[in-house]
Amino acid sequence: MILAEKLFNCFKGKDSFTLNEAYLENKEKPKTTVRARIYENLGIRFERIAKGIYKTIDSNDEACILIEGDGRNLSILKDESIDCIFTDHPWLDLKSNKGGGTRAFALYDCFKYTYDDFKEKARVLKKGCFLVEVLPAENANNYEYLYQIKQYAKDAGLIYYSKVTWKKGNFVSNTGRKAKNTQDIMIFSKGKARRMRYDKKKSDINGMDCYMSGCKGMLPTMFDVSPVSKKVRIHQSELPISLCEQILEFVTYEGEVVLDSFAGSGVVGEAALKLKRSCVLIEILKENIEKIKSRFERNILFQSVLE
Repeated sequence: MILAEKLFNCFKGKDSFTLNEAYLENKEKPKTTVRARIYENLGIRFERIAKGIYKTIDSNDEACILIEGDGRNLSILKDESIDCIFTDHPWLDLKSNKGGGTRAFALYDCFKYTYDDFKEKARVLKKGCFLVEVLPAENANNYEYLYQIKQYAKDAGLIYYSKVTWKKGNFVSNTGRKAKNTQDIMIFSKGKARRMRYDKKKSDINGMDCYMSGCKGMLPTMFDVSPVSKKVRIHQSELPISLCEQILEFVTYEGEVVLDSFAGSGVVGEAALKLKRSCVLIEILKENIEKIKSRFERNILFQSVLE
């Protein structure tokens, strides 16, 4: 357990706690380390209520903001207000989107990203935090566009972090030049990635918690998750909730804010709330807005979010 989580669990439910109490609960850690973990998590796990006095933030305060609008227009969001952007845009690739696969965008005005899209993503994303783009597997129709996406991101100040294949379980689409059953999860950071990955070796040597730049753990070689069945999905390109949860666990902490600017089914929001993250969902189609509301209302866990 990382120190911030240990401190949170120790004082959760109490009206307040002092720095001295935090030091006493963690005698094995230097005071500077304990204090630093509290300061780093102000507004996330802890709130300062007076000099040297803090309280934990109720982990039930997560909220979902659902906005009907164009996800390419993020002007409603403040600079550096988002801890993670996780989205799957209706990409324009008429040949690849035709039949046989698990994604189609018949109801959308599909488009290709521009530099301005990534400039806006970088504006609202906090420094060191992650942008997660769900993208098609590379093929003869889209390889130039996929390269262009990376270049736009780089020009906007986003650094290519990693790409992980999403293998869609046993699903196989036998269309085109090769059988299809994958997409790519492409991850960028705004500037150098923040320190989320625990460095056990360095921690053991120094006797204090040390972290490396990067997400919370080593990413897998692939995410092996079956797609959502056509019988139960509420959106034509709905992502599996287990896939979203796995990804969010790597790139966010509890209490942070996740943005999905092309919400579709709202599954990223559901995954965020289940993991005690807040979320902002933007969706352009009115009928999908109603489906997202119904999705949350069906689950008692989310009823308070919509009240």
